[in-house]
Amino acid sequence: MTTRLYEHSIFLEHQVPPGHPERPDRLRALNLALEHASFAPLDRKQAPQANEDAVLLAHPEEHLFAVMRAMPDEDDRILQVESDTYASVKSLQAAFTAIGGALAAVDDVMAGTHDNAFVAARPPGHHAEKMKAMGFCFFNNAAIAARHAQQKHGVERVAIVDWDVHHGNGTQDIFETDPSVLYCSTHQMPLYPGTGAKEEVGVGNIVNAPLSPNVGSDHFREAFHSRVLPALRDFAPDFIIISAGFDAHHRDPLAQINLTGSDFDWATGKLLDIAGKHANNRVVSLLEGGYDLEGLAESAGQHIMRLMKG
Repeated sequence: MTTRLYEHSIFLEHQVPPGHPERPDRLRALNLALEHASFAPLDRKQAPQANEDAVLLAHPEEHLFAVMRAMPDEDDRILQVESDTYASVKSLQAAFTAIGGALAAVDDVMAGTHDNAFVAARPPGHHAEKMKAMGFCFFNNAAIAARHAQQKHGVERVAIVDWDVHHGNGTQDIFETDPSVLYCSTHQMPLYPGTGAKEEVGVGNIVNAPLSPNVGSDHFREAFHSRVLPALRDFAPDFIIISAGFDAHHRDPLAQINLTGSDFDWATGKLLDIAGKHANNRVVSLLEGGYDLEGLAESAGQHIMRLMKG
């Protein structure tokens, strides 16, 4: 089992106001954890920058142009794009590079050079709807990667599994009428952005498994066993994309779910099992949320280690 890690220094240059949770220190904390000798076998590569056309795989031109117009053009300015979403002069380049890393990861896995890949990028993507930037997100990296797998590589059935503590309203918005993409989400409810009820099923391709505040490992794993894993087995995906947010960790300040790194290790193993049976082991994982630095480093570290072990 070989795992590639995509990273880039530009992700540290997406600046936000002081005190904002989606800050560059998130990646610094993860990079520090990855200095451990156990991660030496990781194949680490600089993420390429995607072009504007890649955005159009999941978003209309109007959204692309709206985001581009919202970007500042001075080094010392941070502009508010949406209620909690901010941009600095390098944010657009960072967003295009996050997309580029996701597309390159798909290409690697489809080519068979690596069984799986993790993209350690920011800004995240799963809240970005077809026509709206929100929730720290400009473009939907997971959705763009899924469309890339389908259009460039002929993948028929893509499953996106999202365990970020916040529901991926953007991913659901993009795919809710498309039966070729299965979207499964575990998330706290009620919580931002207010979507993700069990009754939201799309055309049978949306599987939401909401969790009540203050629950922990048992409820998370039961949601996987009862809703996520059966849906994946029935769908038999050719490719799996993970929206890997780690803000369901018990230390995280933005929610009240009490997971530990071992829960993300366990969930990763379950998805690798599905990928081994149906998708020729093809898995791409994209960093989403996770705002406590220690919790993020622990959880993402165990997730990446499980990808490496297979």
